[in-house]
Amino acid sequence: MRVLLVDDHALFRAGLAGLLRASGLEVVGQAGDGEEAIAKARELRPDLIFMDITMPRRNGLEATRALKAEIPDLTIVMLTVSDDERDLFEAIKSGAAGYLLKNMQQEEFEEFLERLRRGEPLISPALAHKLLQEFARLKEAEGRLSARDGLSDREQEVLQLAARGATNRAIADALFISENTVQFHMKNILAKLHLRNRGEVIAWAFAHGLLPRTDDPHPPEGT
Repeated sequence: MRVLLVDDHALFRAGLAGLLRASGLEVVGQAGDGEEAIAKARELRPDLIFMDITMPRRNGLEATRALKAEIPDLTIVMLTVSDDERDLFEAIKSGAAGYLLKNMQQEEFEEFLERLRRGEPLISPALAHKLLQEFARLKEAEGRLSARDGLSDREQEVLQLAARGATNRAIADALFISENTVQFHMKNILAKLHLRNRGEVIAWAFAHGLLPRTDDPHPPEGT
């Protein structure tokens, strides 16, 4: 398995490269940001990328969306310090095959590598639990309100754009309304769907098939 490492900390990349080589994987290249990752992936055609999220020029989520649109068969696993559920949901929506936290023990990471070889999805246990809790809560909410019943036509338009990651300004521009109006609609959407924030909106939309395919070459602007 040919691996590309993407992280803006060279020392971390060096340590990870040594661990992967000791586990029998071939590290074919390294990149320090999302832009370089895209260029290296085009040049080296790796089978697997370990991708950080917070990086200069282009972050890991943006790079993942671009790479999955161009190379759909590429396996990308996020390796990050962020346990923010919004990053987790966005990574899944962008086509990442896994989401691991950097604070794991070496033995745990080696176990994840074995699961990766078997083609299993990789998510750190705490985040997997969080994801399952979220989908369970959304399923319960679905029992009280099926799909988009109860939303106005305009609220459904706002929901679609928000679920794709558009900002209030981007939604306002797309629908030719004010940002205050977008905020008003978002408040109604959260109340009607029994959600608490935009991260949950993304999870709800993902669960109900409202998000675009991960190989969509035209992600929304304003994200």
